[in-house]
Amino acid sequence: MEQTPELICVGTALVDSIIKGFDPEPISASGFRAVSGSLNVGGEAVNEAMAAAKLGVRTAILCALGADQAGDMVSGALERCGVGLDLIVRSAEHPTPVTTMFVNDDGTRKSITNEAHRHNFHPERYSEKLAGARALILGSLFRAPFDDPAIIRSVLSAAKEAGQTVFADTKLPNFRFLKLDDIRDSLPLIDFITPNEDEARYYSGKTEPAEMAGVFLDYGVRNVIIKLGGKGCYFRNREGELFLPPCEITAVDATGAGDNFVAGFAVEILRGAELPEALRFANACGAICTTAVGAGTALKSREQVLAFLEAQR
Repeated sequence: MEQTPELICVGTALVDSIIKGFDPEPISASGFRAVSGSLNVGGEAVNEAMAAAKLGVRTAILCALGADQAGDMVSGALERCGVGLDLIVRSAEHPTPVTTMFVNDDGTRKSITNEAHRHNFHPERYSEKLAGARALILGSLFRAPFDDPAIIRSVLSAAKEAGQTVFADTKLPNFRFLKLDDIRDSLPLIDFITPNEDEARYYSGKTEPAEMAGVFLDYGVRNVIIKLGGKGCYFRNREGELFLPPCEITAVDATGAGDNFVAGFAVEILRGAELPEALRFANACGAICTTAVGAGTALKSREQVLAFLEAQR
């Protein structure tokens, strides 16, 4: 990287095989139909890095890719968006994960993961190379590589020693199941945690956004943002709370909407925006993402987001 990145995204990188409009009624003994099928790069760290770079912040990524065509596809997409690639770990020993996504007509989806998603590339070994950035996004907490309490603690401790702002996006577990108690010593090191409603309910055991956020705050997280999808987002910290309604949009595919939200929020915080403005910008990024198939398709630039927000007034 020619310049030190302002933001580094650490975590999952993969290829999404997106099947839209799947018809469960077979047309033959082993044949089914769908409206469309496409291959798109994905993974929380990839989606967030691509979005942040498009929004004008110098961004790099620390992730693991196989020495395969899927890995080439991911690295090529990152490079075209201007994401720094120097920290990518590539190995022939572990294939690039491929996720199968079934997307419904309303944009909601279900995913299928596999053993390749379990690979832990030990991001704590790269703490010195991460230290120059102003902020880190962990994408995603509770999934590899951040499904190991010791690794989480090591990365977050190094980030705080370097004076970095830490954004921790979350995910429901798929192979290793952690609870908040398992990482209670790391949670106070997180500046912003950004679960969606299902994740917040799962980890907090509560059903209302204010109560969900309260659990995370009780564990020491400084700021909590609960992504509510088509209902907007909810923010809470020790000083107060804020609810933002959703943007008016016709959703096509919600894949990566939360990742685009997190990237947009982090970018605006780095730009010095106040919390309401950063949340509003993040809402717009997530909404724009849903207007096309694939996590990195619809969002193009900060100017696009600002024009979208102006049209929403």
